[in-house]
Amino acid sequence: MPRPLRVAIVGAGPAGIYAADALLKSDVAAEPGVSIDLFERMPAPFGLIRYGVAPDHPRIKGIITALHQVLDKPQIRLFGNVDYPSDINLDDLRAFYDAVIFSTGATADRALDIPGIDLDGSYGAADFVSWYDGHPDVPRTWPLGAEKVAVLGVGNVALDVARVLAKTADELLPTEIPPNVYDGLKANKALEVHVFGRRGPAQAKFSPMELRELDHSPNIEVIVDPEDIDYDEGSIATRRGNKQADMVAKTLENWAIRDIGERPHKLFLHFFESPTEILGEDGKVVGLRTERTALDGTGNVKGTGEFKDWDVTAVYRAVGYLSDKLPKLPWDLESGTVPDAGGRVVQETGEHLTSTYVTGWIRRGPVGLIGHTKGDANETVANLLDDFANGRLQEPSAPAPEAVDAFLAERAVRFTTWEGWYKLDAAEKALGEPQGRERVKLVEREDMLRESGA
Repeated sequence: MPRPLRVAIVGAGPAGIYAADALLKSDVAAEPGVSIDLFERMPAPFGLIRYGVAPDHPRIKGIITALHQVLDKPQIRLFGNVDYPSDINLDDLRAFYDAVIFSTGATADRALDIPGIDLDGSYGAADFVSWYDGHPDVPRTWPLGAEKVAVLGVGNVALDVARVLAKTADELLPTEIPPNVYDGLKANKALEVHVFGRRGPAQAKFSPMELRELDHSPNIEVIVDPEDIDYDEGSIATRRGNKQADMVAKTLENWAIRDIGERPHKLFLHFFESPTEILGEDGKVVGLRTERTALDGTGNVKGTGEFKDWDVTAVYRAVGYLSDKLPKLPWDLESGTVPDAGGRVVQETGEHLTSTYVTGWIRRGPVGLIGHTKGDANETVANLLDDFANGRLQEPSAPAPEAVDAFLAERAVRFTTWEGWYKLDAAEKALGEPQGRERVKLVEREDMLRESGA
């Protein structure tokens, strides 16, 4: 009797779980069957949903419910707290599996090459997000002494950072934030948060719902300068062709014409301001310099030569995420992705790296919403199954599932399981219950491992 198709997926965030789901829904899942192992460097699954989505966005975290249903399937095993490549590398995986899919996502900050970016008080948004989301591998404290703060970027991550900085700690307390984050936010001195975009309202990358949510806080006064409401032919075409862009622009227009209210924390959304330098004294941030830009007719902008200095003492850059380079795989330094053709990893020679695939942000860069990775996963899995059907996959030397357990035991790797996630989940919910909260997230890796039974 033929054995099931054995597939390893490295990265147990949405992209990896969607790939597992696509495999389970394929004809191959019925005959000869599929056997899928997910490897995740964190002790808990769900990737950026757990460690990249702001705690006051439970709606997005609801995606976990759908991912849960996939991981509950008996054909899937989870190996958490297993790092690629230090605990298991590509050669190891090839010994156990017919195919390997990498879905490791993107967790680092993309660089912004302007003077002063390395000053004390200049931060990457991804690092701040990891802190307030209770990531075990970042410091437990965060410096929040600045009364006036700049956030560079007009995407949803910039909105998350700005909103968390502008809200009060008590507003965020009903969420799953751990005690160290609550204590840190209690000490937050920010009264003004300035968000800067290089282009205009029609080019902002906010989701309409995320943008409108800014205005729901009783403590945040959202302010838009009427002079920043400007459109050229390219901008008008964008609004006509993109319903979301039109909704964002309408929201910004409404905010620009209203009177400024009395809410204590001010959140300014600035457009047509391109950051050119972070100003410093004695190694610390003391301001931000921007150049005013103007639309050029196409929706793009050009500099006007008019500069302005902003009185801020902290700057957060939210200009995009960047993936970590994966050893033994080809790498595109410019895009921070693994070169591919339809999800098949492509070597410098142009040939497909046998039995090796990518999906999600490691494949196409950190763009789009979580749901967009589903289409990626379907395409990658379709090509993997085509290679399987046509005999193009390599044959593993030790395909029995027990071989993986034995390998990790021999390496003394403490790994968590899907059953362990249920235990950790219950422990976090138990921490929240006395406070009337859904959960309180555990931060220390050792605590997570202990509660998971690893």
